[in-house]
Amino acid sequence: MKVGGKVIVEADGGSRGNPGPAGYGAVVRDAPTGDVLVERAEGIGVATNNVAEYQGLLAGLRAAAELGADEVHVRMDSKLVVEQMSGRWKIKHAALQPIALEAQKIARGFTTIRYEWIPRARNSHADRLANEAMDAQAGKPPKEAPGKAERAQRPAPATGWTGATGTPTRLLLVRHGQTELSIERRYSGRGEVPLTELGQRQAKAVADRVAGMIEPGTRIVSSPLGRARQTAAAIAEATGGPVEVAEGLVETDFGAWERLTFAQASARDPKLHGRWLADPALPAPDGESFDVVHRRVRRVRDDLVARIGGGTAVVVSHVTPIKSLLRMGLDAGPSLLYRLHLDLASLSIVEFFPDGHASVRLVNDTSHLADPVSKLNSWR
Repeated sequence: MKVGGKVIVEADGGSRGNPGPAGYGAVVRDAPTGDVLVERAEGIGVATNNVAEYQGLLAGLRAAAELGADEVHVRMDSKLVVEQMSGRWKIKHAALQPIALEAQKIARGFTTIRYEWIPRARNSHADRLANEAMDAQAGKPPKEAPGKAERAQRPAPATGWTGATGTPTRLLLVRHGQTELSIERRYSGRGEVPLTELGQRQAKAVADRVAGMIEPGTRIVSSPLGRARQTAAAIAEATGGPVEVAEGLVETDFGAWERLTFAQASARDPKLHGRWLADPALPAPDGESFDVVHRRVRRVRDDLVARIGGGTAVVVSHVTPIKSLLRMGLDAGPSLLYRLHLDLASLSIVEFFPDGHASVRLVNDTSHLADPVSKLNSWR
């Protein structure tokens, strides 16, 4: 190709686990003929899908620059990368910013550059290279990891030793950030209480974490309570996803114990409080039982699986609803409610398969709370 030529860059990246073993692929084509000029592919260790996609773009731009390209047309199936590199979306995730800056630096060396989103089926060459890179990294032959287009035409295989089949519905479960009641360790059910300043920072931190794990525009489903909706709004700002409210995700109604500490509730109703801690069918005074919460959360889960089966959603809620979803994923009894701890602004992941199987992938992760003060207070 002559200096000043026009090229098409096709790039892709993937992660088996998100984050997990990742790799990218990039193809540079001569624009007038479509002929392949350069192929690039590499395994990059453990990373997210978005990081791998950006690394694929970076490799493609570098190859185009080495060829002396003047006009570059980038085509990718990552809406996030295309929108961010086009300047329409902000680049908020810390792991993506340095890669994007490097890509922008290379892009300034071309006379013109434009970015276009294309469906996955039209990006099969770069996808194949990315999968081959991940296979090579894992010591597997490429035929064991077909590309996205090929995978879409095949029945989903059994998943590991569980025997689960089909594509699961993936739920990212986010607990809201800190409030004044959580600081004082008071029962906080249906009452409205806003996030503290620290809670807002926690919400932004978990939002940035989630943004690096999902596709732009992924559905966000929130409890109707303000503290959850504030957290969901931070995630929406970071991901561009729509927020919908599910009444069934509201926290337990603690009735007469609302805003009381554990000790105060126990002193007010010593016998009932003791029995309530051991019996999920027993409601708080003028409140509801954990069994009732479990049933309404199950209805929300069933509705999501029916509507987005095989897709991903972010669920922003409270301790009891999130524990209920994890309990469904583990097929566990109600004792889980009393033995599992969930921090503020924590992230958990559960997948529900169409054949009835489920898999809990992550529980109570707070690694995104890098601020020492935020971590110190995350249990409250």
